[in-house]
Amino acid sequence: LAVCGPAQAAKIRYTFADWAGTPLRVHATRPSGLAADRPVVIVMHGARRNARDYRDQWHELAKRHRFLLLVPEFSERDFPGPEGYNLGYRRDAEGRPRPRDRWAFAALEPLFDDAKRRFGSTARRYALYGHSAGAQFVHRYLFFMPDARVARAVPANAGWYTMPDYAVAYPYGLGTSPVTPEDLRQALSLPVTVLLGERDDDPGHASLRRTPEALRQGATRLERGERFYATARAYAERQGVPFNWLRTRVPGADHDNRLMAPAAVPYLLGAAAPDH
Repeated sequence: LAVCGPAQAAKIRYTFADWAGTPLRVHATRPSGLAADRPVVIVMHGARRNARDYRDQWHELAKRHRFLLLVPEFSERDFPGPEGYNLGYRRDAEGRPRPRDRWAFAALEPLFDDAKRRFGSTARRYALYGHSAGAQFVHRYLFFMPDARVARAVPANAGWYTMPDYAVAYPYGLGTSPVTPEDLRQALSLPVTVLLGERDDDPGHASLRRTPEALRQGATRLERGERFYATARAYAERQGVPFNWLRTRVPGADHDNRLMAPAAVPYLLGAAAPDH
């Protein structure tokens, strides 16, 4: 267990191995004197797999708002490519199904239990945030892990989506996936905020997926995020199921976690007034 930085808010690095998959390095912030019942926030990094950078970008927010911050690192070596991370590592490079307890998705519940023991937390649920590739992980996690103890979730600036639409084949929609209408109903009933940078609107961004299926979702991340939210709302209305999602734009923010993270905190902690 490596601890660095001032005592008032420890920057902590440790290895989490208490699950069926490959051990994960975890970068964390625990504010000094943090009460046991304060929130736990799990943050999912982007495609660069730069968990330490994300922890550093969230460190002051954890101090200011008094929550336990956990940023697990899903390395490119152990969770290769978009399949290994963005899509939860449900399939290997040849497209063969992997054991459910070794999915990347499967790490978070035991990570939460381990953190509760490690840091003496009594939290019963956790808030979940992801930016870019991490936002892809987060919104799919809600679909594929319906029993997860997620209190609130904020996917921010995803590059493309698994749309809540059974008429579109997976991974661009839920057609042919094992996600049931009941799984989807549970996801739609959660407090989820689709957080979009209003300047994340560059159709030529270097890392933006441009397959025909992705382009049908929109030309930019902003358009795709708007369509994802609208598709979810329309499905809930058609099916008559509870819908507790919001869509919020962050003024002046482009594709930068440092600009999105402060805007996400009120939604993760339940302090934001609904604007939609």
